[in-house]
Amino acid sequence: MTGTLNKVMLIGHTGDDVKMHYFEGGGAIGRFPLATNESYTNRTTNERVTNTEWHNIVVRNKAAEICEKYLKKGDKVFIEGRIKTRKWQDDQGNDRYTTEIQCTEFTFLTPKGESEGGGNMQQQNSPAQNQHNTPKNDNFANQSMAKEEEEDDLPF
Repeated sequence: MTGTLNKVMLIGHTGDDVKMHYFEGGGAIGRFPLATNESYTNRTTNERVTNTEWHNIVVRNKAAEICEKYLKKGDKVFIEGRIKTRKWQDDQGNDRYTTEIQCTEFTFLTPKGESEGGGNMQQQNSPAQNQHNTPKNDNFANQSMAKEEEEDDLPF
């Protein structure tokens, strides 16, 4: 096979609110942990076993601002993206590695008003799939859809 694929699809619960970082040029990055669970029954002891895997989610720019506004700790969300490992140095100069999920699309799965933070959460589907965005988010959806149309160079 000549091509490669780096694609991740996760459904899980947020472990914290989105932490934002803004840049001088107007860009933004949002980060939050996402928990996914695996449950099975141990055949020898017949007890239910649940394992939780934590994922570091990174979302950028307008999508990050949407996540910050609507995602609260404990909310269920679908994330689609790619795996990226970053290398950095700690205070002692040791090389450290962090594996993150660079989010390209998301869908909020917690029903409106049921988030842990309560209040006025509005369901927000991934921009490419949602035709019913709030007016504030219409521009973001149109940009994402236009980008996908540009990337589609299939002859049929």
